[in-house]
Amino acid sequence: MTGTLLSIQGLTKAYPGVVANDTVSFDIQEGEVHALLGENGAGKSTLVKMIYGLVKPDTGRMVWKGQEFAPPEPRAARASGVAMVFQHFSLFDALNVAENVALGMENPPQMRDLASRIREVSENYGLPLDPYRTVGDLSAGERQRVEIIRCLLQDPKLLIMDEPTSVLTPQEVDILFKTLRKLQSEGTAILYISHKLEEIRALCDHATILRLGKNVGTCTPAETTARDMAEMMVGDTLQTPTRTAAEGGEVILDVSGLSLMPSNPFGTPLKNIHFTVRAGEILGLGGVAGNGQDELLAALSGEALTPSDAVKVKGNAIGHLGPNQRRDIGVLAAPEERLGHAAAPNMSLVENALLTGAARKNLTSNGFVNWKDTTSFAEDIIKAFDVRTPGSDRAARSLSGGNLQKFVIGREVMQNPEVLVVNQPTWGVDAAAAASIRQSLLDLAAKGAAIICISQDLDELMEISDRFGALNEGRLSAIRPAAGLTIDEIGLMMGGAHDMEVSHA
Repeated sequence: MTGTLLSIQGLTKAYPGVVANDTVSFDIQEGEVHALLGENGAGKSTLVKMIYGLVKPDTGRMVWKGQEFAPPEPRAARASGVAMVFQHFSLFDALNVAENVALGMENPPQMRDLASRIREVSENYGLPLDPYRTVGDLSAGERQRVEIIRCLLQDPKLLIMDEPTSVLTPQEVDILFKTLRKLQSEGTAILYISHKLEEIRALCDHATILRLGKNVGTCTPAETTARDMAEMMVGDTLQTPTRTAAEGGEVILDVSGLSLMPSNPFGTPLKNIHFTVRAGEILGLGGVAGNGQDELLAALSGEALTPSDAVKVKGNAIGHLGPNQRRDIGVLAAPEERLGHAAAPNMSLVENALLTGAARKNLTSNGFVNWKDTTSFAEDIIKAFDVRTPGSDRAARSLSGGNLQKFVIGREVMQNPEVLVVNQPTWGVDAAAAASIRQSLLDLAAKGAAIICISQDLDELMEISDRFGALNEGRLSAIRPAAGLTIDEIGLMMGGAHDMEVSHA
């Protein structure tokens, strides 16, 4: 490290009802991997948006290599040497890799030259890509490579990464870290946002912790435990989820011979899926993104209809029932894509509470909405799940990703479902919120609900699951008891090379 690359001095940014950043100051050194930590809503996203030129600070200043730095737009930030890999990919499925990369360039070269450059840079950094492959055919990990290579072609001096490992397998995380260490050795600074604190400990040189918009401290991750960092983030003792021992009850959900073609041309067909879930049980389903998780949730929630007998609840066939009819009988779901699928972005939290809670919470009568009860339901969710928002009248899109996730999960859990299907329940949420969400699932199971937890976080699945299976190319592995499974065994199951025979357990 040869000097200060970016100095952030007293940055403040306020929105109606909330101060997102409150006189935040810290420095990023050249060639440093610097972690930015904090709870959901702590101000991390607003801060990096100011660095990247997407948001203008109210007060404070930034200094880049000794010069005033106030990019009015991302183009100016990129010209200075700042690149950013966002948490949500911005790629077009129908275009190939090179075409997607070209769309992010000011003056793209000829496609043949660009394709050659993509091959060269991607192989040099250990992230090989075929520039002519259609993005819709890529795995989540390969899509992230496209985003990273698009940034690396800019020759950045500062690379900002927001939750970069949330869609990666453990093996892909190892590859990414090798790439980041290579970039660091070449003098590139990396500002790294993640809620996976063991990754922070393994990768980052320094960490700045934000809480409620303020810089509340720094630490050296390698010398600080994950628990200590989490408690610095929340300002309190971190609660560890606890399980109440319960005997498995009757079979609530029975899925048998489920095959389904995807509605999305780039989706994954489900192939002869079999499993059961009993009352009080949590079935964890792992797998790399894009192996049928979304399609399975759609088939269970009623968004995609199936042969009637393929899905049964308490012995009754429900494959022909749509989402509202399934909610009526207690089959609820929380999909992975929170903004646009789980929640309507421009609707208030009260209106979003109504969307799935109308029947089970008796929020309508004779075609009229009882807004008082609906508002009470929304505010109960906000309180019980510690959703950080100025009020229940705020639009869903105004919440940070993690806070919206807490609201979506809370909305379903608080309806006391018979069956709950969740996909990526703690994606993008901080350690305290993740522990709270996992505890709510354990508590719900203890009350007798049958829960299917689809997740790419293997630590999460091992913490809360009674049994475990893995999806690979639309097929489900044999279901096995979660206790005692090794990472190697799980990896084989996720790769589709082990125990692919059907389990009817």
